[in-house]
Amino acid sequence: MKTDHLIFGAAYYSEYLPYDRIEQDMAMMEKAGMNTIRIAESTWSTLEPFEGVFDFTHIDRMLDAAARHHLSVIIGTPTYAIPTWLMKKYPDILAVTHDGPGLYGHRQNMDITHAGYLTHAEHMIRALMEYIRDVPHIIGFQLDNETRSYDTAGPKVQEMFVEYLKDRFPDINEFNHTFGLDYWSNRVNRWEDFPDVRGTINQSLDAEFKRFQRLLVTLFLNWQAQIISEYKRDDQFITHNFDFGWTSHSYGYQPEVNQYETAKCMTAAGCDIYHPSQDNLTGAEITFCGNISRSLKKSNYLVLETQAQGNIEWLPYPGQLRLQAYSHIANGANSVMYWHWSSIHNAIESYWKGVLSHDFSENDTYWEAAAIGIEWKLIGNHLVNLKKQNKVAVMLDNASLTGLKEFPLGTEKTHAYNKVARWLCDALFRNNIEYDMISSADEDFTAYPCLIVPALYSASEALLERLCEYVKNGGHLITTFRSGFTDEYLKIYADTQPHILHECLGIRYDKFTYPVDVRVIPASEAPGATGGHTQAAKDRTVDRCQSDRAPAAIEWMDLVTCTTATPLAVYQHPVWNRYTAVAKNQYGSGSTLYFSTMFEGSYFEHLLLDYLEETGVCGDETTRPHFPLILKRGTNDLGKNVYYYLNYSAINQTVRYPYGNGVELLGGKLINTEDILELGPWDVKIVEDI
Repeated sequence: MKTDHLIFGAAYYSEYLPYDRIEQDMAMMEKAGMNTIRIAESTWSTLEPFEGVFDFTHIDRMLDAAARHHLSVIIGTPTYAIPTWLMKKYPDILAVTHDGPGLYGHRQNMDITHAGYLTHAEHMIRALMEYIRDVPHIIGFQLDNETRSYDTAGPKVQEMFVEYLKDRFPDINEFNHTFGLDYWSNRVNRWEDFPDVRGTINQSLDAEFKRFQRLLVTLFLNWQAQIISEYKRDDQFITHNFDFGWTSHSYGYQPEVNQYETAKCMTAAGCDIYHPSQDNLTGAEITFCGNISRSLKKSNYLVLETQAQGNIEWLPYPGQLRLQAYSHIANGANSVMYWHWSSIHNAIESYWKGVLSHDFSENDTYWEAAAIGIEWKLIGNHLVNLKKQNKVAVMLDNASLTGLKEFPLGTEKTHAYNKVARWLCDALFRNNIEYDMISSADEDFTAYPCLIVPALYSASEALLERLCEYVKNGGHLITTFRSGFTDEYLKIYADTQPHILHECLGIRYDKFTYPVDVRVIPASEAPGATGGHTQAAKDRTVDRCQSDRAPAAIEWMDLVTCTTATPLAVYQHPVWNRYTAVAKNQYGSGSTLYFSTMFEGSYFEHLLLDYLEETGVCGDETTRPHFPLILKRGTNDLGKNVYYYLNYSAINQTVRYPYGNGVELLGGKLINTEDILELGPWDVKIVEDI
């Protein structure tokens, strides 16, 4: 979504405050250069304390104060946390999940298909929209909050699932065959005999239920968007704050939502990105999750929530809040909004701290936010609506994400899909190769010279054929173990693996195992080797990888035999040493690179880089810095190239500026080609072409 300025602000809840300080808070925001607040999405019980009784006192006061202090407002629909009276009226409104019936207390505990919930949610949304529809400084609406299905799986949802299956499989015999339900006598001979899907031992059926649950999210947010569209002005946007797969922070693609399909009902993509800070701040999460968000509408996106102080271990070092803000903008975001303005004094998020601490006084975080606000007032028109044109795309696939949760990899049974995706994407990030994301549902990949497809475990034959055609016509495909192994219903293909892809990849395998004391070495170093790398590639590998010649294979090993492919790396092991760890193949006018296992370190990165350089996807590495110095680039609204240099370290960094003469926007200094840029700890430099 294009905006006329960078949006900067925080979520604000006067309902949570221990005493009235709205005027003081809004004045502090204005002083800090903030221009937007987000309100209302979590306060249904305050807005409708009793059924049909609406109280918009807090809304009025926040809107009025925002107007006085020149703050725009984003309204969230308050539907993700239900009031107690609604639970009392409909005891079955709480979702029945795989863990059993829910209890009231935590948020997002309801069945999003429940008729009573939908009826009262609509009453709440319409009452709020009627009340605020003429407020000029409301710029947009957020649908619900980090919506998922919440694993709703009660009797009504199960009935809906059976109807969904009947629609997709009019022939029940075809249904049984597709899902392999003759196994262990799981066959369903009449739809009315369909068992509770929560007990299934058939991962194909369980994965299909998860696909259905993702559809419920799409339908729910489409329903909300249709209501909002009846009231909104043409200049107001509709968005949603999509979240991501989570470890201790935002980590990967969200398994419970088809974000690409769901975002179609919105006019702007939005997201919530939380990440490590202090010595663990790398920018990789900002990039990975931001790239997903940018891909949803193939345009600039909104960061609707990110951390100010955040969790206790996230308290930023001096300079990091500013670095994080510029990292979002350099990635194509048009906003940075903190969750939340001030720290809460009770309940579960008491120690998830906002811009202000519990004493509400100005502090280091506030002052650094104010520095950001001042800078964006001065140069924001040079940064907004950054347009990025990348040569590399990474394909994301919900079905494979689910499939590798159903059949996890590694001896620790981790959910491997996001780990594999991050393994590849973080290597690109560290080497300053910017990338886009695309959905596996996209029909055309040809805009990108290079397509990276991590662990495409579940894929239709049509998708696999499109990938082969992409390579045949000149594309360069990088993919990994576990790709092309099952169909879209997690049924294993019954011929040469990887199915269909084996020809364009130039490999085959029929065995796989977990690596134990297995290392990965260049094929040229294997006993009796005569081929493999070119001499130039050998020399680069030696120069680059002296400290990392034999990294350990981790998570998984395909025991690959090359047919037409060239082995680049093999396993170092007394038994598995005859199998290929990394293979490169020419196919038609294009080429492929296949990783049979995961391994870390410089050898992995330089195999990846060698391939990208040899195929012309990226230039020689001497022109690019390496992490912790990250370079991001794009074209601004003025039609000028903008180069962001971001130092993710506590150590001073220097870098040669190789582009045309420009001006460093933050300091106003003229920069000539070949000048040396100096960055302090956690620092930022931005150069715009003259």
